[in-house]
Amino acid sequence: MKKKHYGMLSLAVASYLTAYAENGKQNTDKPNVILIYADDLGYGDLECYGAKNVQTPNVNRLASKGIRFTNAHATAATSTPSRYSMLTGEYAWRKPGTDVAVGNAGMIIRPEQYTIADMFKSSGYATGAFGKWHLGLGDKTGQQDWNAPLSASLGDLGFDYSYIMAATADRVPCVFIENGQVANYDPSAPIEVSYVKNFPGEPTGKDNPELLYNLKPSHGHDMSIVNGISRIGYMKGGGKALWKDENIADSITTHAIEFIKQHKDEPFFMYFATNDVHVPRFPHERFRGKNKMGLRGDAIAQFDWSVGRLLETLDEMGLTGNTLIILSSDNGPVVDDGYDDKAEELLNGHEPTGGLRGGKYSAFEGGTRVPVIVHWPQAVGKPGVSDVLISQIDWLASLASLVNARIPKGSAPDSYNRLGNLLGQDKTDRPWVIEQAANHTLSVRTKDWKFIEGGDGPEMIPWGPKIETGYLGTPQLYDMKQVGEKKNVATQYPEKVFELEKILRKVRDRSIKMK
Repeated sequence: MKKKHYGMLSLAVASYLTAYAENGKQNTDKPNVILIYADDLGYGDLECYGAKNVQTPNVNRLASKGIRFTNAHATAATSTPSRYSMLTGEYAWRKPGTDVAVGNAGMIIRPEQYTIADMFKSSGYATGAFGKWHLGLGDKTGQQDWNAPLSASLGDLGFDYSYIMAATADRVPCVFIENGQVANYDPSAPIEVSYVKNFPGEPTGKDNPELLYNLKPSHGHDMSIVNGISRIGYMKGGGKALWKDENIADSITTHAIEFIKQHKDEPFFMYFATNDVHVPRFPHERFRGKNKMGLRGDAIAQFDWSVGRLLETLDEMGLTGNTLIILSSDNGPVVDDGYDDKAEELLNGHEPTGGLRGGKYSAFEGGTRVPVIVHWPQAVGKPGVSDVLISQIDWLASLASLVNARIPKGSAPDSYNRLGNLLGQDKTDRPWVIEQAANHTLSVRTKDWKFIEGGDGPEMIPWGPKIETGYLGTPQLYDMKQVGEKKNVATQYPEKVFELEKILRKVRDRSIKMK
């Protein structure tokens, strides 16, 4: 694979790791790596990115001692495709079936595919995944037996240990999956799941609103009821295994901390994927009612708390200096995404996108431009802010370069080694990034321009959120030196449209290589 090499960078990092290992703080010459992947956290939702009405001191700590990126991009404006792309190094639009997954989807990343966890495991790392998964479990959609070990799970994708949610908190099944089977399984309440029809006698949010004592839906989300909140999909059983939404952050954080402690003497890779900001937002009572933005603000504070607990554990174990942390989000923000939590009404001047146009689902910048913070004080360049253009698609190849892993031929086909960008030692922009909207509209983003291909679709998201889609029947071109993607200049610069359209065409047919 066409990977850029950073000889001087590798020498500098290797020198630091050797010195660290000789000090005996951790029995390894390899850095631990933690990916903190928030859900629906917008570019403007963190205090260090200018957020109003919410404090995020633990994330601020990462930013103050690391690199805060202002031009970083997820590959897609929705969850499943962005996660697929980041974990495999392959654009999700290349593979059918990578749209937002139902809760009982079969494995979207197949066991034979090479993942970022496979890469770390092959390099001698202990690997763990915690929190939101949303990439399918079992071999086939709708055919899982949730009452027994699943036929395919994260152990088949390179993760030694996993404690995850099958999909998201708004989708059944509402149980944690630990190492491929339901955690705290209750044999007295066998689990059945369907995305086709309800089970006889089971209440739903639509028919039994009086049972919704925690949250009510604003649109959709009116099927099976768990913990006083109605969901997408139908579920029966679960008993003692059912989660309580207010305890989700505590559960995944506690398991993640235990993983760190268990592997303190060897290198580890952790994928820590939180659910807090994604609906239904129902954080622990320690956070509820504390923020003027209501539950969405409380959820951001809870996310920051989780980050803080991980940092405290690393500090206690003496591992902070030898741990590379990358914090980001899977896509842009959405405020009302299906529950009546007054998030729209309580913004009070807060801008989740940080002034970017669009949001989750959208082809505009608010859909895919996300916060990225890299923290590794003893090895990154000078702490500060970087506007270098980067994409999550490159994380697999970049981290493989960090640990000198060999990527099998044909794997991670769209991922390039941009380790120098992540560590602040190379200010060269990625020549382009490719972005995917909810309806598969693709965009090409360079440092100065953004091209959105023409395609059919509504101007606004039709099912509830007040978000512009960015869809238009003709191509769009925006000068990104001007804030807000306000003026489509495609007719004024036809040669630029042609240039970016050509890049997209060649990326699609794999006939172009990034220099």
